[in-house]
Amino acid sequence: MYKIESPLSVAFKRTFGSSSSKSSDAQSERQTSIYSPPFHSSQSGYKMRARFYLNGDENARRTHISLFFILMRSEYNAILRFPFNYKVTFCLYDQTPTQQHIIDSFQPDIKSNSFQRPRSEMNIVSGIPKLCPLSTIQQEGNPYVRDDTIFIKIMVNFGDIPKTLLPFALNPNLGFPVNIQQTMIKQEAEKRTQQTSTPSAT
Repeated sequence: MYKIESPLSVAFKRTFGSSSSKSSDAQSERQTSIYSPPFHSSQSGYKMRARFYLNGDENARRTHISLFFILMRSEYNAILRFPFNYKVTFCLYDQTPTQQHIIDSFQPDIKSNSFQRPRSEMNIVSGIPKLCPLSTIQQEGNPYVRDDTIFIKIMVNFGDIPKTLLPFALNPNLGFPVNIQQTMIKQEAEKRTQQTSTPSAT
């Protein structure tokens, strides 16, 4: 399942079933990866999806969760700018009040075929092979797996969100309407800018 939250981001969840079946599937590698449903940056924007490896991919196999970003062919690609050059951020949600989310980002390599105008249904994946150690989510009572479910958010930074603001931008109250979430992020950015530019009293 997934939920479009704004033109910049998408959140989806992965439900494993029982803990025993999750462990069995990981060990036997019956299901090496899953795709998120496609999502768009806007009604006539970029078409994208994610590919998620619970048991890791290639050099990260059996050691880390791997998460990749994919550009897809769409009817609007002819009028969009390529190569795709917008920073992509992944967030694995901490489902407790502690909110120690695991966040990692990458800047597209515009020379890579992954970020050129798609000529087939999907481009080659690109992303974070070692998003999170498997040992982290395999620990009993870890904050990232609740009821055999994890939540992942993908944010494409079409604007200029500073790195220091990412934890706030990735963590609004998802029960709020999208416009309220965006307003909160904008207000927080303005607040931090003012604090930085205002000299401290002596």
